Amino acid sequence: MQQGEGTEAQVTWEDQQNINKFGRFNNRSHELDDEIKLAKEENESLEDAGNELILSDEDVVRFQIGEVFAHVPKDEVEDRLESMTEEAAKKLERLKEEKESILAQMDELKKILYGKFKDAINLEED
Repeated sequence: MQQGEGTEAQVTWEDQQNINKFGRFNNRSHELDDEIKLAKEENESLEDAGNELILSDEDVVRFQIGEVFAHVPKDEVEDRLESMTEEAAKKLERLKEEKESILAQMDELKKILYGKFKDAINLEED
C-alpha cells in the first residue's frame, strides 16, 4: 500500500467483488467510447450518402450490398438509407444510455469503496 496514510483497511470478499465490478465497468466504459465513436461516424456517413443521393440526377444508382455494388432504383435506395439511418441512430442512443448507466454504477461503487478505503485506493484515471 503505497498511497494513504499507513492505515490499512481489511479487504473483504465483498470489497474485492466491488473492486472487480468497478474494473469491469471501467473496461466496458472504454469499449463503449470506441463503439460510440464508430456509431457517430456511421451516422455521418449515412447522412452524407443521403445528401449525395438528393443531389443525384440518376434514376438508378449504385448501392453497396455486402461487398458488391448493385444498380438499384433511387427510390429504393432512399428507403434503405432512411431505415439504415434510423437503425444507426437507435444504436447510438442505446450505446449512450448504456454508457450513462455504467457511469452511474461506477459512481456508486466509488462512493462505497472510497468510503471504506479513503485514499488507500485510487479509482480515478490519470
